Amino acid sequence: MKPSSAASSTLNSQPATTLWLIRHAEVEERYQCVFGGRIDMGLSPRGHEQSRALARYLQGKPIDALYASPMKRVQQTLASFLVNGSPKPIVLQDLREVDFGDWTGLHWNEVEGKYGVRALAWLDQLECAGIPNAESADTLRSRIEPCLRQLLRQHAGRQVAVFCHGGVIRMLLAILLDWPLPKLAALEIDYASLTQVRWSPPLATLQLVNFTPWRELAP
Repeated sequence: MKPSSAASSTLNSQPATTLWLIRHAEVEERYQCVFGGRIDMGLSPRGHEQSRALARYLQGKPIDALYASPMKRVQQTLASFLVNGSPKPIVLQDLREVDFGDWTGLHWNEVEGKYGVRALAWLDQLECAGIPNAESADTLRSRIEPCLRQLLRQHAGRQVAVFCHGGVIRMLLAILLDWPLPKLAALEIDYASLTQVRWSPPLATLQLVNFTPWRELAP
């Protein structure tokens, strides 16, 4: 993320901040492989298990601040962690998932059949504003970037967890790493995964990508 000239001197004097970018756990079966976006769905039984594994992994981590999307699937994922004496979550409406417009509620195969677009090319479609009545990459960035700047400003040098969504995490990474959004298609962001970024102005370093405690640490 490239700071403005007015903020550059302030950011350059800040100590490094660690961001834990955490995607919600697996959703209800009927919404899997579907462009859910603004649909306020809950977790599947497996998703609840994933959230508990995630909470066990995070327990004892030195997390100083906690931000979250207001959507049900995120709040249910977060619930397992909150019993461990975590910081009080700051819920930001602008951390909600991408609005997929006319694709909302459609299975990946339906999108390919109806629009002739590969479902896995959705980041390219956001970038070129190619999804009817959906958010564009520019619109998504315009609501996500102020959230990011807020937490970097308020928690400089601390460890901050952000519980949110796959699309939001990719946009956060695009901003921090100064990458084109479609490039983030190369990174998997699985259910109940953690991606860790060290922000030391003006540089960001990926330290952990798509780590899934429910899978890697399974007994």
